[in-house]
Amino acid sequence: MEINTLVDLNNLRTAPQLSDRQVKNLLDELEVNIFNADWITIGIMAPYDDMAIEALKSIAKKYSSIEFGNLNYLHADGGVFLKANQKTGNVFVRSENGLGEGILITCQYDENFKESNTFGPLPLDFFK
Repeated sequence: MEINTLVDLNNLRTAPQLSDRQVKNLLDELEVNIFNADWITIGIMAPYDDMAIEALKSIAKKYSSIEFGNLNYLHADGGVFLKANQKTGNVFVRSENGLGEGILITCQYDENFKESNTFGPLPLDFFK
């Protein structure tokens, strides 16, 4: 399956390998959505908690408006699901085996009439 737009990722259980060109095109499309959202939530599926935390740090490093604290206190064994909320700054991680691997970005809005949209899964190194 060719990945050309964010919608091409919708039915995937785990993030695909992407070329540099694909990353650039997807990032351009994703950033339009991120910059138009009031805030984002981030879900990260990873084999280890350290990998999930590093992926979250790469997002925060790329976008100065996205900050999370207390990441050094996060821990879960085995496969994990990490959830981070830009609006509250809260980050949680839990052990969860059998998940795919990748980053899910959900663009959220303050107005109830605007529907949130989730994009991904994107590779764990997508924002590096």
